[in-house]
Amino acid sequence: MTRRPATRKRDGNRRGRRFRAFRAIPGFIAALWLTGAPLLHAAEETVLRIYDWKTGAIHAEVPARVGGRLFFGWIHSLEKIPWNEYFHVDAEHNLILDAITFPAFGAGIPENKGKICYVKDGLIHMEEIGQVFKELHWLNSQTATRDIVFDGVLVARGAELPQHARLRLIIEKK
Repeated sequence: MTRRPATRKRDGNRRGRRFRAFRAIPGFIAALWLTGAPLLHAAEETVLRIYDWKTGAIHAEVPARVGGRLFFGWIHSLEKIPWNEYFHVDAEHNLILDAITFPAFGAGIPENKGKICYVKDGLIHMEEIGQVFKELHWLNSQTATRDIVFDGVLVARGAELPQHARLRLIIEKK
């Protein structure tokens, strides 16, 4: 009677156990996907970034998502009145201007932006605008740029950003 060497039998068992473990991986990944656990690599995460136009330096970065809400508040340069802009992020990572609010009309202020216009609590509201922006650009003023907020999280205040720097805000893959 011929016997196999003992090492061969042990190697075969080890190999079998290893392969059984690998067979469980697709089920594990499917379970994570079904429970909503994040499977994306960091490179696939979406973020809101504020860049310096000239140098490319990043001044602010927060996680972003499709459907997220952006508030951009500033002071009108001529009228010296607060101006509020409300955006949402679409599936292509565009910023869609939904509404603007301000206390009075004046130079450079539109009289008919959007489909709905009304006055409430001392502010003029213009809604259902739907204007698409790939990114926002502005020349920062530490006194005129107020708060920039995404999904309730303060991204930056004008006073924290460089004075007179041309900035761009964009939603993009990390």
